[in-house]
Amino acid sequence: MTDTSTIPHVVITGAAGALGRAVVQHFLAQGARLALIDHRADRLSETFPGLDNSQHLLLQADVTSTAELSAVAAQTLKAFGRIDALVHIAGGFEMGEATHALTRASWDRMMDLNAWSFVAVTQAVLPSMIERGAGRIVAVSAKVAARGLPGMAAYIASKSALQRLVEAMAAEAAPHGVAINSVAPAVLDTPANRQAMPDANPAEWVSTSVAAETIAFLASPSAAALHGQHLALD
Repeated sequence: MTDTSTIPHVVITGAAGALGRAVVQHFLAQGARLALIDHRADRLSETFPGLDNSQHLLLQADVTSTAELSAVAAQTLKAFGRIDALVHIAGGFEMGEATHALTRASWDRMMDLNAWSFVAVTQAVLPSMIERGAGRIVAVSAKVAARGLPGMAAYIASKSALQRLVEAMAAEAAPHGVAINSVAPAVLDTPANRQAMPDANPAEWVSTSVAAETIAFLASPSAAALHGQHLALD
């Protein structure tokens, strides 16, 4: 029988995206046991064929839904016994509207996907970490969260809100042995970004593999002294 006491048990949201895939591969190489969450089950099964087995979980959930996340967290805890780390990658990006012309729909969409989703997923996972007195939570924020830019008001505001949530939750959770931080990448080198910015130089962007390594560090015991930090990747 395999001794699972030393195997990392990791939950990853947005697992089927470009960064999610890099993070999944990094943790698989470390021998971790994974619960992968995405809003579409077919994307998960297509992206990770063969991973839906007794060792790993492929779970469909809307990351803005507390009810759905509570259900998949309960399923994960029943299967794994514990969650050592949560990597919250799921989010959204859009731009175009000037700040004075922002629509409520755009505002709500960005705030729900990038800020509220962090509250919803940690609501489902953090209590079990506090009970155990151990855990790591890593969010994916953004380097641009530090300053407003034209046409990106709702996105930047939502990522800034995410960073403030990370800081507040980190201060609350640190006394219980849980470290909460974020990575704040500039532009990630993904197929979507290459398509959206064909004239840019991807060599100047952040590779998803490098971002995955930083996330894995924050999710490890080595990051025990980091709380409420945002590691800028540029």
